[in-house]
Amino acid sequence: MSTEEARAPHFVRSFERGLAVIRSFDAERPARTLSEVARDCGLTRAAARRLLLTLADLGYVHCDGRLFRLTPRVLELGYAYLAGLTLPQLAQPHLEQLVAEVGESSSLCVLDGDDIVYVARVPTRRIMSATITVGTRFPAHVTSVGRVMLADLPEGDLDARLARTDLRPLTARTLVSAKALRTELDRVRRQGYALVDQELEEGLRSVGAPVRDRDGTVVAGVNIAVHAGRTSPAAVRRELLPHLLAAVARIEADLRVTHPAGLTGPERASRPGSATRRSSSSPRSPAPEG
Repeated sequence: MSTEEARAPHFVRSFERGLAVIRSFDAERPARTLSEVARDCGLTRAAARRLLLTLADLGYVHCDGRLFRLTPRVLELGYAYLAGLTLPQLAQPHLEQLVAEVGESSSLCVLDGDDIVYVARVPTRRIMSATITVGTRFPAHVTSVGRVMLADLPEGDLDARLARTDLRPLTARTLVSAKALRTELDRVRRQGYALVDQELEEGLRSVGAPVRDRDGTVVAGVNIAVHAGRTSPAAVRRELLPHLLAAVARIEADLRVTHPAGLTGPERASRPGSATRRSSSSPRSPAPEG
């Protein structure tokens, strides 16, 4: 069955195309021609032109005659979500303290579908080819924060996600076998943290730990990212992991005070079946990684 045939009767194709046009702009391509937008979105030039001009009329796009650029008004589209998301604000000072302690970048991410989304970040130096900001997305299965969140999912939901995950190799180290990924997630669940070594990008090594709310459900993940040439996996576990777990414990302590009934709404929107998820493993006492 094609994607077109699988759409529900209520699906508005033109709205999807408009969102695709907005997403075609990024840090590497802030200014785009009509032809570039049409090509990357799979649209005719006429359709791309109508969508871009409509977005311009609404104030989301500016055109200087040849090049189109997004305007700051696009930020309004994400503000409603961020305004109700208290976890990033709560975590930010703890991320800042963590970065001051270890001298490496740290981020807070949530799970959105099959991706992680950065919702808070304290950088120190750029170690990835891609610019990471609040709102940046990566496939969950190749990131440390993604794996600690995937490892907490109910079995049925995890099975469904793994079945549809595109396991193409992003680097020579990327796990491309569903069986190998499942084995790794089982280990992450047991040990309470994830160490991902150059699977998303060559030279990038990261360690992530889950953030649990009052009832033990993983609602986010915090990572520390380092350059592989500077810090070995053993050094990450020995020198960085204790600081990471301490920072997560502080975030969770604040969560218990500010959200005594647990998180609701957007902070748990991507967690189907989370209420029934077992939470017997403790992320505060990591088992040795083999």
